Amino acid sequence: MIHSLFVINHSGDVFMEKHWRSIIPRTVMDYFFEAQRQVVKDNKGHEDVPCVIATPHHYLISIYHNSLYFVAVCMSEVPPLFVIEFLHTVVDILEKYFSECNETNIKEHYVVVYELLDEVLDNGYPLATEPNILQELIKPPNIIGNLINTVTGKSNVSSVLPSGQLSNVPWRRADVKYTNNEAYFDIVEEVDAIIDKTGSTVFAEIAGKIECCVRLSGTPDLTLSFINPRLMDDVSLHPCVRLKRWENERILSFVPPDGSFCLMTYHVGCQSAVAIPIYIRHNFFLPKENSQSQTGKIEITVGPRQTMGRVVENLQLSIPMPKFVLNCTVSVNQGRATFDPVTKILFWDVGKIDPTKLPNMRGQIHIQSGAVVLQSTPSVNVQFTLSQTAISGLKVHRLDMFGENYKPFKGVKYLTKAGNFQIRM
Repeated sequence: MIHSLFVINHSGDVFMEKHWRSIIPRTVMDYFFEAQRQVVKDNKGHEDVPCVIATPHHYLISIYHNSLYFVAVCMSEVPPLFVIEFLHTVVDILEKYFSECNETNIKEHYVVVYELLDEVLDNGYPLATEPNILQELIKPPNIIGNLINTVTGKSNVSSVLPSGQLSNVPWRRADVKYTNNEAYFDIVEEVDAIIDKTGSTVFAEIAGKIECCVRLSGTPDLTLSFINPRLMDDVSLHPCVRLKRWENERILSFVPPDGSFCLMTYHVGCQSAVAIPIYIRHNFFLPKENSQSQTGKIEITVGPRQTMGRVVENLQLSIPMPKFVLNCTVSVNQGRATFDPVTKILFWDVGKIDPTKLPNMRGQIHIQSGAVVLQSTPSVNVQFTLSQTAISGLKVHRLDMFGENYKPFKGVKYLTKAGNFQIRM
């Protein structure tokens, strides 16, 4: 299975490596660096390095996260998605421990990271990947704990096996007790869409997930039902969910892990079911090639469309300009607009949309003297959030608890935000 893991920073330095089955020399990374150089040569982004690279004797499977490459090395053919999912799990575990998975945090906590990697894989095969169990086995680092370990020479690894490790529910520790019993569910949906200049939808889909924070005493058995579960496609479930019941009844039945976890992810791929919450009216003009003028014009108005009665918040527009643009001088009636002459990006932080007074931006585009003006129109990358609504229309019907006698406090929150949301001008 997985023989080694290499972590590479944005400078191309291998600053951490871990070997499970046999020591693989760093020279195997030359194939990865060659693919990385090719991506830079083709003017693509760092995340465009192929996630699977076949070499004469190894397979390099990688993910890109927070300016870091996590590269797993396998010596035999394995399902690539299995390894990619494992790498994402490692990143999630590090974020649970250090709040952010970056080069600084990894270097500051080398010992804890190596201890975690020893537990999550056994001879190259995944073993303990549930954060709740790992936090019971390896204590998250803190100042007092680090000081005690330095003085006594001890490590963060517990000498006692986690109570739930050998049970039928290894994701939940035994004898959990809380004064306040509560279960919160956040349904978060991201809208990925491409809108053409006429306002028609070229492509649209929704990627959703259900994040949970469950603090319940004992061993509760929960069932979560939806009003319209048939909307969800490509469902990925947490191991605690009983698969047969979901397949037969579309009901989530599970004994939850203790604390925060992702219960499920899903897609809504039917384009007709994806509501587009905003629209943009735009006017973009560049001077003709033989024109004496060195200025163009831009005007953008943003308005709400299908928001289900909610207010569009945290609206941000990012417009990458052509390389021959020297500067943009614009005025806005709401928010703040800036132009970065290095990256050539015009950024407009709008905030909330007031339907009675629509946000508007207008101004001039200044072209470099003597530059060849290509008649191209940029696209607008949009970010926004809609509180207390799931844009797909998904709704929780009820949440029931069995196996315990107390009555917990239950809450459900909805949030819609933009993923890769692009409007062409």
